Amino acid sequence: MEGNFNDPEEYQKYFIPRDYLADFYSFEHGPSAETEMVKFHLQCLHKTFGPGGLRGETLIDVGSGPTIYQVLAACEAFSDITLSDFVDRNREELQKWLSKDPEAFDWTPVLKLACELEGNSHWQQKAEKLRATVKRVLKCDVRMSNPLAPVKMPPADCVLTMLAMECACKTPAAYRAALCNLAALLKPHGHLVTTVTLHISSYMVRKHEFSCVAMAKEEVEQAILDAGFDIEEFLYSTRSYSATHAPNQGMCFIVARKRPGP
Repeated sequence: MEGNFNDPEEYQKYFIPRDYLADFYSFEHGPSAETEMVKFHLQCLHKTFGPGGLRGETLIDVGSGPTIYQVLAACEAFSDITLSDFVDRNREELQKWLSKDPEAFDWTPVLKLACELEGNSHWQQKAEKLRATVKRVLKCDVRMSNPLAPVKMPPADCVLTMLAMECACKTPAAYRAALCNLAALLKPHGHLVTTVTLHISSYMVRKHEFSCVAMAKEEVEQAILDAGFDIEEFLYSTRSYSATHAPNQGMCFIVARKRPGP
């Protein structure tokens, strides 16, 4: 694949949800860098949305991709969840799982892991709880002042975005601007919860390469502050995916609170 990997239309043409899910979320072949990353994210999210964590009515997940792991903890803390993604096929994949389509991706191993963190084994009930809590699946574009346009949502209690913003933005400046657009989706004092990969300029899904904006953790931290947030938690990890090839890889998990406007 050649050309501008960050061009949204490249994702529309070349991003195949089932290839991505098989590469990054399959537990069929035992432990891997990718499965360890899923566990890491589930642990962070459980800490954030579990007992004593963030609570509210509405949560908007921006850049959901074809995945549901990121809202498994949140569905216990919020009563109204919106999933969103730019790529049409990703939204179709989400709808398959929500509607119990027999061809939907099997999230059972991840559901069981999430329930294990919560101290229960009722993963089927967890799946039904999430299906009931997700109220809509929308198209999103973080480059727009209203990323969910033409839909206008009431300000949310929480915006969640995992491993998505760095793939939608070409430069650190574009990343900061996109964070400002996410801030506009939140109530005053609402929370942003995000994971960002570091120092990675591209990643592979099978034979296709998709680019990211490569940033250091200091750049990510400053961008979040500049977008009008106060950082409440900043967790840096040296964990990395096997589908990326860059020195000094890592990621940061961040919880930030939106400052009230003037």
